[in-house]
Amino acid sequence: MDFNKIQNQFASIEQVTDQYLNSQKKAGVSQIPNSGMTFEEILSHRTREITDLKFSKHAENRLNERNIMLSNDQMKRLNEGTMKAFDKGINESLVLVDSLAFIVNTKSNTVITALDSLDSNENVYTNIDGAVII
Repeated sequence: MDFNKIQNQFASIEQVTDQYLNSQKKAGVSQIPNSGMTFEEILSHRTREITDLKFSKHAENRLNERNIMLSNDQMKRLNEGTMKAFDKGINESLVLVDSLAFIVNTKSNTVITALDSLDSNENVYTNIDGAVII
């Protein structure tokens, strides 16, 4: 058997590597090896893990005035609602958790104001561009 015939039947390691790398570049996806996640997904996930939801002074005052105490579960759900709003591109979100209503700036991850929706007379919320009920 002729060695040249055998050699031409198989791609070299360099050819396979080039084909694999070029297909990844064409797809526009930069994946971290062995993770299955894109760099953007990892960065977004890590940013959310690090960033805790903040409360503005105004929101803290409203919570105190209205005797609103958040349980750990409610706080977790408020965070989840804020992340969902952010993922959908909502900047100023109304997040409803049980009977509590929060206006949240998703870009700064800050609760702007809080109220018990049962105490709200009109149930009219302004200056929002989306709502999450969680």
